[in-house]
Amino acid sequence: MNNPLVQVDPGLFIWTILTFLALAGLLAKFAWKPLLAALAARQATIAKAMDDAREARQELERVKQDSSKILAGARVEADAIISRTRADAERLRAELREKATADATNLRRAAEQQIQVETKRAIEEIRREAVDLSVAIAGKLLRRSVTAADNEALIADAIRQIDAERAH
Repeated sequence: MNNPLVQVDPGLFIWTILTFLALAGLLAKFAWKPLLAALAARQATIAKAMDDAREARQELERVKQDSSKILAGARVEADAIISRTRADAERLRAELREKATADATNLRRAAEQQIQVETKRAIEEIRREAVDLSVAIAGKLLRRSVTAADNEALIADAIRQIDAERAH
């Protein structure tokens, strides 16, 4: 049994090698180079996408830090505003308290002055009535009429005596 496919034929062997080399050369020129170019382009696209993702992650991290700083600044500013507001409210409360105290003191002084004026007026009125009564009693005792000049002299004398008694 001689099978021609199993037998070694040097011509067929050479032609098979030459055909393989020619086909390998053609594939290298026309198929392998475009395939390598497509793979290189795909690798470049993937590398660019990874770089873009890394940059986006860095940008996101930077934005997070910026927003944290802005938020911290806003908190500090809010705390400062609250502190200023409390200080202003306390200052206003103290000013109102001082003003109320001053107003109360002024009202008390005015009332005291009014009381003193009214007291002096009442004392003068009482003095005049006492003098008039004394003059009337003296007139009845003396059984004579006291003139207006005598009345004024008696009033002045009585006021001097009362003032002198008060001074002692």
